[in-house]
Amino acid sequence: EATSETYLFGDYDSFGNDSSFLAKLEDIEKNFEPSSSTTNACGEHGDTSVSSDRISPVQSNINVLHPCLENKTFASSASQKTLMKAQQPSIVRLRDVGQTGYDNSTEEKVSSSVKHKVSNEKDVQMPNRRKSLKDKIKRTMAGNAIAQSPQVSKAKQQKEEAVTEEINVAINTIKTTSGVDLGPFFGLPSKVKELISQLKGIKELYEWQKTCLTLESVKQKRNLIYSLPTSGGKTLVAEILILRELLCWKKDALFILPYIAIVQEKVRGLSAFGLELDFLVEEYAGSKGRFPPIKRRQKNSLYIATIEKGHSLVNSLIETNRLGNVGLVVVDELHMLGEGSRGAILEMTLAKFLYASTPTQIIGMSATLNNIGDLQQFLKAENYTSDFRPVQLKEYVKLAGSIYEVDCKEEQYFKLSRPLNFKYSSNLQKIDPDHLIALVTEVIPMNSCLVFCPTKKNCENVAEMICRYLKKDFVMHKKNEKTRLLDEIKSTGNGSICSTLKRIIPYGLAYHHSGLTNDERKLIEEAYASGVLCLLTCTSTLAAGVNLPARRVILRSPYVARDFLKRSQYKQMIGRAGRAGIDTSGESILILQEKDKLLELVSRPLENCCSNLMSDNGKGLPSLVLSLIGLKITQTPREILEFVTCTLFSVQQKHISSEKSLSDIVNECLEFLTKKGLIKCSDVNQENEAVEVTQLGRATFKGSIDLTYCDILYKDLKAGLEGLVLQSVLHLIYLVTPYEIVSQCKPDWMIFFKQFNQLTSAEQKIVETVGVPESYITKKASGQAIRTEVDSLIVNRLYLSLVLFALLKETNIWIVADKFNFDRGFVQNLLGSASAFCSCVLHFTEELEEFWAYRALFTEVTKRLTYCAKAELIPLMEVTGVLEARAKQLYNAGYKTLAHLANADPVVLVKTINNLSKRQSNQIVISAKMLLKEKAEALQEEVNELLTLPADLPSLDGLSTEASVYGLVTVSI
Repeated sequence: EATSETYLFGDYDSFGNDSSFLAKLEDIEKNFEPSSSTTNACGEHGDTSVSSDRISPVQSNINVLHPCLENKTFASSASQKTLMKAQQPSIVRLRDVGQTGYDNSTEEKVSSSVKHKVSNEKDVQMPNRRKSLKDKIKRTMAGNAIAQSPQVSKAKQQKEEAVTEEINVAINTIKTTSGVDLGPFFGLPSKVKELISQLKGIKELYEWQKTCLTLESVKQKRNLIYSLPTSGGKTLVAEILILRELLCWKKDALFILPYIAIVQEKVRGLSAFGLELDFLVEEYAGSKGRFPPIKRRQKNSLYIATIEKGHSLVNSLIETNRLGNVGLVVVDELHMLGEGSRGAILEMTLAKFLYASTPTQIIGMSATLNNIGDLQQFLKAENYTSDFRPVQLKEYVKLAGSIYEVDCKEEQYFKLSRPLNFKYSSNLQKIDPDHLIALVTEVIPMNSCLVFCPTKKNCENVAEMICRYLKKDFVMHKKNEKTRLLDEIKSTGNGSICSTLKRIIPYGLAYHHSGLTNDERKLIEEAYASGVLCLLTCTSTLAAGVNLPARRVILRSPYVARDFLKRSQYKQMIGRAGRAGIDTSGESILILQEKDKLLELVSRPLENCCSNLMSDNGKGLPSLVLSLIGLKITQTPREILEFVTCTLFSVQQKHISSEKSLSDIVNECLEFLTKKGLIKCSDVNQENEAVEVTQLGRATFKGSIDLTYCDILYKDLKAGLEGLVLQSVLHLIYLVTPYEIVSQCKPDWMIFFKQFNQLTSAEQKIVETVGVPESYITKKASGQAIRTEVDSLIVNRLYLSLVLFALLKETNIWIVADKFNFDRGFVQNLLGSASAFCSCVLHFTEELEEFWAYRALFTEVTKRLTYCAKAELIPLMEVTGVLEARAKQLYNAGYKTLAHLANADPVVLVKTINNLSKRQSNQIVISAKMLLKEKAEALQEEVNELLTLPADLPSLDGLSTEASVYGLVTVSI
């Protein structure tokens, strides 16, 4: 046997003599001795298993190993059965070693002319007396060596094939011995549990979380929808599944969230996990994100994206044939599928995964889902539902002078809880007929309260009213902390502060709505979460945003603006009541008038989640079809129809558009796209007719441009080339001012006239060039009659571009908002929308050769709009969570680069930077480290790509091997 073994392996004797691969397998086996029972990290008794140390791949023979070779936990009983099979000598076929999915269908077949008996049959009969895994693999190798088989050439290539075959035996053996769990903490190493405890303060999971994580659908990587009430801990389950995908399955993951602020919060929260567990966290929100993303060879990435950016990311991965690299997609707030154009984009994203990437698992979560059956059919998913809440929620309604408890067991759904006997003067009764002051002072300042109001103005008015009648004792509660908060808000506004906030914050009150700047909103949220503020008056957007629970939630009225509350909105709002770990119960009070629909809001079922592909004038489906053709997912009307049957729209088509068949709707989309000049199709009724995308069509879907405006954008850019004025950035800003936001403003003509007169002559020429004559502005400002009106889209867009132009010059939102009489929040939202749209226009121009001159220009404009700050502050503002005011503080303190921040001592930062908490300091340093790591990895990947020998390099036989010997090798830096 020794002779045969030596002959077979030749110069691979180190493999046979246990220097690397077999030695590591032997070390693994020592850790997998069977034990009577094992209790997992969460205290549950499960299958007997222990975690193993990570094994590095055998670099000389394997390019990519299955994840189970690196960090799987092996079930003892299963491994024994498989090892019995492994004792039998086998001649195996060469398999794809890099395949990552389980494949139990491959059987090792023994040659019919060879029958090899196991030398010690007792080992087969007595499972407790197991032979060394190393010995069994060596025995298999030896059996192959003496088996009657065709003579094997001694050429190096054939010897490598033989070794690869034996390694496959080992891989298959280990693959089949491993259970679902790859570690003691729901398939993850114990370190993950320690990090969750350390970073999140969560020491034990809820029972529903344990149940959900051990569902068969989760183990088998099937699609899953799970729904629970707000504050039930849904996000933690998603994060554990994401970590399992990254660490165990070695695939990338995509986390889709509804808003930019939540994306940034999640990037900050998960960056610490990335640093500790060696994966990358990449932000895709606003204008941030690479397309296509950097292709990582050594590490996996977690992409955290908004709905729009997530769709663009998926498109770029499909185009580069890398969608299969994403092993898991998690969608927070899955009910957003039913929310207008954003819902349509989310549906497109998920449909592409379902059609083009079968192995990718989809996890959807929400607190408000009704027609779960439709969503299950669309996503081919299983469902897990629980009514668990960590804190009991008690619902009440206030009607006239009494409060009633909502009780579905009662015939009228309500039962009297208590009459209100507040001692109000006649004057106070007129000012506060709903008894808001009394209701909130039952809770504050020792506990927290949220008051939801129908409008932004009402938020401020209610806060002012409550503050006016509070006792002076409220000022003394955490007085120093509130003083520091006012100083911080003033600092972020370059010395400016809202007069209302200045009056109400000393009493522990603040308002929260879209009129705040990002800096103000962040400071107010942090102050409320830490208990410095005890009451927020807010709009409905807070219910779907960051997690800010309260002891009591009050709904000022059942309206959002003039629209009656949806049941799902109501559930989200009241779901903020009850703080886990602080309160034993939470309560909500809905204030109703006699005229309001009393029963409808609290007793009716949740609204159905319906497809929006045909909403908004039906432009969602044509946009989907265009991208399908452009990405070559489908190329004929028949294939397009086949794809559309994979959408939620197809599931609900009979209810949404019963008068037309799905085929007719697809044909109408193709006709519409053909008329717009976005595709070429000779006959849309021929189901096998090839359909091609035009250059304009490719630019439109690559830039994620709304189909309503793609031709207008093309004309504007074309006209801009004829008379582009580069003496000022104003012309470029006009070209990237978003069309969608134009309807939200009307010019103040006196302000327009004043701002026009402050422009230089070159800048005034730009105004004339885009189509707004000076005489028109003058007549409008003076109130004179106008014979010829100018297109309102051009006028309004120009007015907004003047706002952006002023903002780039001033970089002070307060000054610009005051100049144009806008809310500072609106100005900041305009800036964010413009930077995102500029990024889209840049991608649009990259696909059209005639616009080559725009590419470098728009790259710079995108950066300026994204940060709207001095150039030296931009490297610091790239760090998630560092805005302009904080960047100025850091820069002045000597932290001038990303490397400075990444290597900063959080303790020194706290002592150096005014009003910086320890938690904020740690977040800044961690985010900077992750960004620095991501940039370094990107550079290393670029180096590796440059120095890797092309696989298709023309050469004579053997020339490629010689070239690699003489220095064309992959290096690491």
